[in-house]
Amino acid sequence: MSTITRYFRVNGLVQGVGFRPTVYRIAKELGLVGEVFNDAQGVGIYLVGPEELVERFPHSLMANRPPLSRIDDIHQFECEPRHYSDFIISASQTGKVATNITADAAICDRCLEDMFTPGNRRWRYAFTNCTHCGPRFTITRNLPYDRPQTSMAPFAMCKACQSEYDDPLDRRFHAQPNACPDCGPHLFFTEADRQPKNGDPIALTVEAIRAGRIVAVKGLGGFHLVCDARNPHAVERLRQRKQRHEKPLAIMVANLESARQWVDIDSVGESVLCGKERPIVLLPKNPKADLVGIAPQMSDYGVMLPYTPIHWLLFHELAGRPEGIQWTQSSISDDVLVVTSANPGGEPLVIDNDEAYKRLVGIADAWLLHDREIMIRCDDSVVRIVDDKPLFIRRARGFAPDGFRVPKAIPSVLATGAYLKNAGALSRGDEIFLTQHIGDLDNRVTCEALDEALEHLQSILEITPEVITTDCHPDFYSSRLAQSMAKRLDIPLIPIYHHAAHVGAVMAEYGRTQATVGLALDGVGMGPDNEIWGGELLLVDSHGFERLGGMRPLPQPGGDRAAKEPRRMAAAALTLLGRENDIAKRWPTLPNVMHFSQLVKNTRLTKTTTSLGRWFDAASALLGLCDVQHDEAHAAMLLEAKAGGVCGRIMTGLIRVMHRQLDLLPLLGYLADVKADQKQQAAADFHRTLAFGLAVLTRSAVERIGYSGPVVLSGGCLANRLLTQSLVGDLKSLGIEALVPQLAPVGDGGIALGQAWLAGLAVARGLELHTWRGQSKES
Repeated sequence: MSTITRYFRVNGLVQGVGFRPTVYRIAKELGLVGEVFNDAQGVGIYLVGPEELVERFPHSLMANRPPLSRIDDIHQFECEPRHYSDFIISASQTGKVATNITADAAICDRCLEDMFTPGNRRWRYAFTNCTHCGPRFTITRNLPYDRPQTSMAPFAMCKACQSEYDDPLDRRFHAQPNACPDCGPHLFFTEADRQPKNGDPIALTVEAIRAGRIVAVKGLGGFHLVCDARNPHAVERLRQRKQRHEKPLAIMVANLESARQWVDIDSVGESVLCGKERPIVLLPKNPKADLVGIAPQMSDYGVMLPYTPIHWLLFHELAGRPEGIQWTQSSISDDVLVVTSANPGGEPLVIDNDEAYKRLVGIADAWLLHDREIMIRCDDSVVRIVDDKPLFIRRARGFAPDGFRVPKAIPSVLATGAYLKNAGALSRGDEIFLTQHIGDLDNRVTCEALDEALEHLQSILEITPEVITTDCHPDFYSSRLAQSMAKRLDIPLIPIYHHAAHVGAVMAEYGRTQATVGLALDGVGMGPDNEIWGGELLLVDSHGFERLGGMRPLPQPGGDRAAKEPRRMAAAALTLLGRENDIAKRWPTLPNVMHFSQLVKNTRLTKTTTSLGRWFDAASALLGLCDVQHDEAHAAMLLEAKAGGVCGRIMTGLIRVMHRQLDLLPLLGYLADVKADQKQQAAADFHRTLAFGLAVLTRSAVERIGYSGPVVLSGGCLANRLLTQSLVGDLKSLGIEALVPQLAPVGDGGIALGQAWLAGLAVARGLELHTWRGQSKES
């Protein structure tokens, strides 16, 4: 059997995940010699041995890849003979970066066994990890992913840890955050005086939580505010101090069986909840259970399971320090913790110890801190199960900065994203990388966080953009940032209209390069006519888009104020229905209520909007569910919750599709007249009829233009489970395939992906940059 030398190049998520030890073991099992090494491209492998055995290698590698890895491709090359006496793992090499940083992952069961086995040298150690779990993205400065490039650099390994790190057969081989109590980071518990308290920091934290106090806990990508979810007084204090009046709070429970006490979990929800990413999962409430003040009047609880050693230590202490890990999997615990982001005033997540004292004073009563630096701010991801599929509300920890593979390489495009729920993006070849969730760009600190995230992404990927893209609204910080960067780098700027970018995000996820019809349904976005859009049926391609139809425009009295006062949208609807006299009866405290209808009719003072979000607001207010909202989409969420448990009816006589617009005014008139005991049914009817109307509108448009492809669905309104499930079903019954995003956020958090894909396609096809168009008139 002839001996050959072959070089293998492996690309994907292959660094910091135990990939080289896996290659080492496979090579040894096959009796091959050679070497494996990390470099900026990914992983390189030289193999020398019998041709038949070398040929087996890539198949064995694919079948036995490490759990946190993702192999995008394996290329192999003939090469000149090389001589080795054994198989070795070589030092990392440098070069032009073409690999990826792996996202942070939940602690694995084997590390939990180390933590909860008395006598183990890592018993109850809060920074236990291995190559199959633990921090990655949030501790990394630059690639290649090696300890000197991470926030573990100050912690020199002890002899025992170094031995594990150097042993190719140990699961901690080259685990960059590897540490133990003798050499690694440590926890400490403090109060407002900032002096570490004597005693076990975990025990002190649990004591404070049981006493009803609020503790700021330093985690993986930032701080959490933690309290006892079963203590309504503690929950209410947290809401008051954080000024979080309506928005639901996330809860953490010990395991899946404990979660079933509070929420209904199907197989899809179970898979997402227990995955290595451990997002917050929005799941239907168990009707027999109630946590006062956690998610009042909502249909779901946001639940997550522990994902760091610190989380597990808190539940271990609450459970009385049981031995082993059986309790982590099957024992039902009544302990429930509120675990919410420590981001006062809607600002970015707190990540630094000193910052935590300054920004969380007056909110937290105590602090559980550690001395490992958080390099990258990264909030918890949020997922909702819709139509038996995961749908991202927020994409961050556990998923960022994983790239999206697209079907063709595009120029390097940097996208600055949207104004609300911002995330940026950067393309490299046939991948587009979204930053972690940044937030609303309505304050200086969040704007600076966007700057930092984009700079970090360019740094770790070693990419200088060739093109900048952003939203068409000139006054957003993201737009001004894009203009500044394009000028400084002397590169083209391609603005993409908001709702076209929504459609473009789903096109990117499904690899569509051809013209695509899409529904973009959300709260607000500027159209080419400078009007407020939000209920759009578009045909989008690399050259621009055409508006095929959408929602009937509604007056939006008070402009942006109407988005915070659903009663204003309801009053506008009543005015259009000729029922002005009902306004003062329903909302006597509405400013200028006796003349409000005149404001609605004054086209000089009151602009119109096609936003579907504002139709939801009007419906919610007409049913008496929400007159004023402090948090975005609260009125719509109350409306969805009200409709739960009832089968909605399609009220065909209460909608009109005319002039390529869907008109719901008669449906709103029906809502205005229902009695108190009919509100649940009416809320369900609204959702069901709306979905049917959108499907009919879509069918009319695709038949008119002769379009036979799938229709993509995007925009924040698609986070509504009732709407999306019905809409997908109605389109299917009309012979139309619906594509819903499953990898990128359905709302504005996915905008940057669409911006980057559409701008990249435009440049790749040689489009004159100034001609990317948006047509406001219906086609």
